[in-house]
Amino acid sequence: MLVSRDSAYQYLNKFVAVEITTTVRGIAEDVALGRAEGLAKRCVANCDNLRTIPRANLVRRAGAISPGRWVKVKRAVGHALAWTELIDR
Repeated sequence: MLVSRDSAYQYLNKFVAVEITTTVRGIAEDVALGRAEGLAKRCVANCDNLRTIPRANLVRRAGAISPGRWVKVKRAVGHALAWTELIDR
């Protein structure tokens, strides 16, 4: 899942992404995903695994997350990086 800001896609050649996996750990760093996001089966965005990927690796869109779900992704990244200001208390 790409997590770079929308305005960056116009001019950057590398983007921040979160790994999507079927290994569901049930921890704060995971965000549940599935058919509602256009994915074939239950999986999670594993925010412990942030990566930088080049534009050339972006071949096709696998799914999309609704704007309201981005809060959960931000909190999960906050947990992964121990940034308490991103975690809703």
